[in-house]
Amino acid sequence: MRLRNAFYDNGLFKKQRPALQVISVGNLTVGGTGKTPMVEYLIKRYLANWPSDGPETATLSRGYGRTTKGFRLATDADTAATLGDEPLQLYRKFGRSVIVCVGERRADALYQMQQQFPQLRRVLLDDAYQHRAVDPHLNLLLSDYNRPFYADYPFPAGRLREGRSGAARADAVIVTKCPSALSTDEQQEIRRSVHRYSGVGVPVLFAGLQYGQPVAYATQQPTDTPRSVVLVSGLANADPLDAYVRQAFDLLTHHRFADHYAYQRADLDRLLADRPPGAALLTTEKDWVKLDALLTTDERATLPVYYLPVSVQFLPGYEQAFSQLLDEFDKDQPFLKKS
Repeated sequence: MRLRNAFYDNGLFKKQRPALQVISVGNLTVGGTGKTPMVEYLIKRYLANWPSDGPETATLSRGYGRTTKGFRLATDADTAATLGDEPLQLYRKFGRSVIVCVGERRADALYQMQQQFPQLRRVLLDDAYQHRAVDPHLNLLLSDYNRPFYADYPFPAGRLREGRSGAARADAVIVTKCPSALSTDEQQEIRRSVHRYSGVGVPVLFAGLQYGQPVAYATQQPTDTPRSVVLVSGLANADPLDAYVRQAFDLLTHHRFADHYAYQRADLDRLLADRPPGAALLTTEKDWVKLDALLTTDERATLPVYYLPVSVQFLPGYEQAFSQLLDEFDKDQPFLKKS
């Protein structure tokens, strides 16, 4: 990775800066920093601030775990197997308002998106921090408060995809999954640690996670019904989720699966068989898009199965700072201005 980055930095490998506004959301760590909630945050911001007659915002990711190859536009016919669980999650939530695409070769995928959707104004790259062939206009680096990149090591000694010096490519660093009561002294200490690798001029922002009410698989509506729950998660780091569910519900069991786990019907049968009487099955939203496809219509209507939405919540003062950063960035993009 060090050699590869040096080739890109010195122009030996070609990188492309697209004609579209491109914002990259990524990390130095192998999974678990909250990239998808941050992409959702950006989608909601642009939908609110840039209303239009047709989709002007798109998302693009590799589509990790899918069985298909090449460029693919999300449709109602897609599953987690054909699209990937996180892109499918985005499509189910925003598919009428944004364009959701996957493609392992991001530069080629961006070209196809421009050709197919001339109205596009911006693309949100999900998990493309190491994809150097595309040079984004804004590079957002996420770092988990519970395992910051500056205290970690490259795989296999740690969970970094590349060395800590990769933070120098970031235009802003967002420390995610922070406790709500994070002190200003600790924020300053974290900021100093980040700046050792990113440079002192790079903004460092702090955010936590906000969990919503459980949503029923059957109705897609929030509910207060479940109290005793069996938790099912396929995440790189499920500890923050576990801590929240233990505090908010009567957690009986937590079944932890690997990140992006491809559930089979046999897995679902075991989960349902092991569920204590009266307990609900509570999953993440990412796991919902895979487990829901395994249910029959009758099971979906009758079984107590729910997912727990999660969103980004900036610590006091940092949402405004992030909004100002994005506003300034938007002003510098002349191709965004409407004629």
